Amino acid sequence: METVPARARAYVACVVVCALVLLLPLTSAPAPWWALTLLAALYAAGERVARRRFAGTFYPVLLAGAFLLPPPAAALVPLPGALLAPVEQRPALPRRLWRAAQLVIGTWAAARVHGVLGGREAVTGSDFPHVLLPAGAAVLAFCLVLTLLDGGIRACAEHLPLRRAWRGLFLRCLGPLAVHGLAGLMMAVLWRSPYGPVAALLVLLPMCVSWWVFAQYHRQRAAHQATIRALVQAVDIKDGYTRGHSERVGQASMMIARELGMCDERVEVLRFAGILHDVGKLGVPTRLLRKNGPLTPEERRVIELHPEYGHDIVRGISFLGEARSAVLHHHERLDGSGYPYGLRGGQIPEPARVVAVADAFDAMTSTRSYSRARPVPAALAELQRCAGSHFDPRMVEALVRAVARQGWHPAVTADEPPPTLPTPRPAPPTREPTGDRPSAREGAGRRGDGGRGAGRGSAGGRGIGRRCACQGRTPAGGATAAGRVGAGERIAGERIAGRDGGGNRSSGRVGAPKRGAGQRDTGERGAGP
Repeated sequence: METVPARARAYVACVVVCALVLLLPLTSAPAPWWALTLLAALYAAGERVARRRFAGTFYPVLLAGAFLLPPPAAALVPLPGALLAPVEQRPALPRRLWRAAQLVIGTWAAARVHGVLGGREAVTGSDFPHVLLPAGAAVLAFCLVLTLLDGGIRACAEHLPLRRAWRGLFLRCLGPLAVHGLAGLMMAVLWRSPYGPVAALLVLLPMCVSWWVFAQYHRQRAAHQATIRALVQAVDIKDGYTRGHSERVGQASMMIARELGMCDERVEVLRFAGILHDVGKLGVPTRLLRKNGPLTPEERRVIELHPEYGHDIVRGISFLGEARSAVLHHHERLDGSGYPYGLRGGQIPEPARVVAVADAFDAMTSTRSYSRARPVPAALAELQRCAGSHFDPRMVEALVRAVARQGWHPAVTADEPPPTLPTPRPAPPTREPTGDRPSAREGAGRRGDGGRGAGRGSAGGRGIGRRCACQGRTPAGGATAAGRVGAGERIAGERIAGRDGGGNRSSGRVGAPKRGAGQRDTGERGAGP
């Protein structure tokens, strides 16, 4: 259970204890063991088939048991199937225990409500339509218990407020369970009829059709995910120094969206947007992404086309929705200094503002082969300093709150381990002229521009001349083989509040005129002494 948070483990343990308490009456009271055994075996077999073939669940059998059996006996029906069901994620044992305990409590609650309202007598006498009211109440109780327990485990495992963890769960659960409840009621009525349990099994045939349709939906979603993974993998192969960056930007975008209270559909769209935000690098020549030296203005303009390339790539993928606008506009800035169109304020789509903050945050907190990561508090402070001018303050504050509650785990994103102390090398027999090539010390630390610290670059070198997370508009792809970054990607070796060669804060793009506009000289290194 090392991957399960301690709070979640304690929560699961409490739920398991409650489930065992509800099953205790079976040790002293008689139970209809033949019906219980048949329903439990049917549920176990059906659950295995449903999960493997149809990506669904076998709730009709559970609800039929709730309509036919006393609460303790009905609660025992899901236990064998839940404990034997395959588990995709690790650790398997606590997940099986959680699933079993959740279904035991939910089925017990449904059977209890159904019995209190006289449902079992109505089922036995086939008393329509009076049988519908107890059955509907039982389905509501079953849905409510599952929702409460699911929200609780989400709150414990993901450190979410209960209100946010429960938001939308009940309504999403109610629709499918209403259909399953109707099928379970038909099974129960036929079970008590002269035709017996064999006739009740016929009800499952139309359910298999619905499961097949649902499985097609899941396969379509899986195909969508595979499409996105293929695009991201292609970007990672082309620009290996930002490997893993896209996935983390997607995760940070989800954290911001959830903190802002967005619905699950928009959260998913923003995850796609974060993952695909740099897919336009596929349209940028590899020699520019891996260039070991300053970028020329023409090369910089080519790299600044990557948002439009990305938009062209994803334009025909309809399920991405708003994510396409985020791919196009995630380098825009609130003050209009971004690219490709120089949008301002509210002109920038909300998904793009979310991804811009997530992109910059992961860039500053990622360790790469040419520089060390900034501490998370320093990166958040930098985003807050730039809020209002370059980043949306709402998105920044949402990320600050989410990170404070959930934490953030930076990662090494280069193909090699983080930098260590260099191994001394023997001195070369001859020394190259300093006027033609910088010394080893200059090349390792400054790349010819007088920058300070690990990974500093020249204009177009590492960090592409940007001194601050919010200053300048650095195109994705970067400028050197060791320092390829995007706007908001790794700000390698830049000073948080850096200054240009003359001691002034650099606040604009470095050595890159805006497309379609004149040369912007504010903050350019070429304009310095």
